[in-house]
Amino acid sequence: MPAGITRIAIGSDHGGFEVKAQLAEWLRSAGHHVSDLGTHSKASVDYPVYASAVARCVASGRCDIGIMIDGAGIGSAMTANKIPGVRAAACYNTALAKNSRQHNGANLLTLGAGQNTFDEMKAIVTAFLDNNCTEERHLRRVQMIKDLESGRVGSPIMAAWKELKMELSQNDVARIAARVKEIIGASPAFAAARSPAAIPDLGPAQLARMIDHTLLKPEATPDDIRKLCAEAIQYNFWSCCVNSAMVPVAAQALRGSPVKVCAVVGFPLGAMPAQMMAMEARRAIREGAREIDMVINVGKAKAGDWDGVTRDIRTVCESVKDGNGLLKVILETCLLTKDEIVKACQCSMKARADFVKTSTGFNKGGATAEDIALMSQTVAPKLGVKASGGVRTYADAMNMIRHGATRIGASSSVKMMQEAIAATGGR
Repeated sequence: MPAGITRIAIGSDHGGFEVKAQLAEWLRSAGHHVSDLGTHSKASVDYPVYASAVARCVASGRCDIGIMIDGAGIGSAMTANKIPGVRAAACYNTALAKNSRQHNGANLLTLGAGQNTFDEMKAIVTAFLDNNCTEERHLRRVQMIKDLESGRVGSPIMAAWKELKMELSQNDVARIAARVKEIIGASPAFAAARSPAAIPDLGPAQLARMIDHTLLKPEATPDDIRKLCAEAIQYNFWSCCVNSAMVPVAAQALRGSPVKVCAVVGFPLGAMPAQMMAMEARRAIREGAREIDMVINVGKAKAGDWDGVTRDIRTVCESVKDGNGLLKVILETCLLTKDEIVKACQCSMKARADFVKTSTGFNKGGATAEDIALMSQTVAPKLGVKASGGVRTYADAMNMIRHGATRIGASSSVKMMQEAIAATGGR
């Protein structure tokens, strides 16, 4: 790339739309390569959507620098800094912009449309682009930020933590856990609130919004998928879960309805390179899927390669998040020990997935209340828990929900709804 030319990702919410267009045009006129990630109108939107899109573009290496404009620049900086590899700085003058680059290695600039004029923003952007982090003492501190994000063992920041006694010893953890259990066990009110019996029967309308209406049989035809979608629209299910090849059919059938398209990838074995699953997920999202259910590589889990499991999930997750999708991770719990289920859940959290899911429904066992409870205890409230495989009746669904499930995957959803109507009088 010619010297001085930078690949820039730019985005805004509705409040920053007009000045974003001006900045993008100005940057292009200066010879920079600019990717405008939206928004593309003054219609009200949510700034985290666009801030995260700009941040992911920078984190993936597709762009060198990100610029995001909202009303104040603060919320977008907070959002962008949730994306690994991004160091976002909200700057309101050239001094801050220069400092953020020279001292902190910032790679994403957030601006406030209500804080600066267009000319002031041009000066701020110029200062941001014209400076770099080059001094050794600043580079060392930026590396500390990176190590803090990755948790790299043996790094200076981790050593400093230990010196400050910020890490708990195993004895400390055990003592705290024992005390928490003691407190919880002594509280009848807490125990009653946590009891499965404390959750009342859900009415059909509530239950429907927790169901992924599912058809994954290899012999399913396009007409079968259209029937599935018609049922989902009739009962207002959360989504239709289909094989990735059927996403275009489902997307067409569900167009204009609130029902989402969910696609499975790496299904049903998960025994394929994560990059291939990521490509499958990316295509499914491009064709209309909004949620992706991926299968972990169970062989890696059984071999204890938990770093590999995490990397696989993260690879797929990045493709899904790039398309503003939601990722569920199928653990195939019937093949895992209880300890392995916990570790797989931890890998899913570390990789920033949205849900953990019990089963494909194509193996020797499906969801159990015991496994759902274990998964929920491990990931809630950070991740959702999907019960799938063998959940065939309203009683089955309520049992899973009472043990911690927040989503139900089922092929007999219509029967389930009819039973829910009968059990609750249609409430």
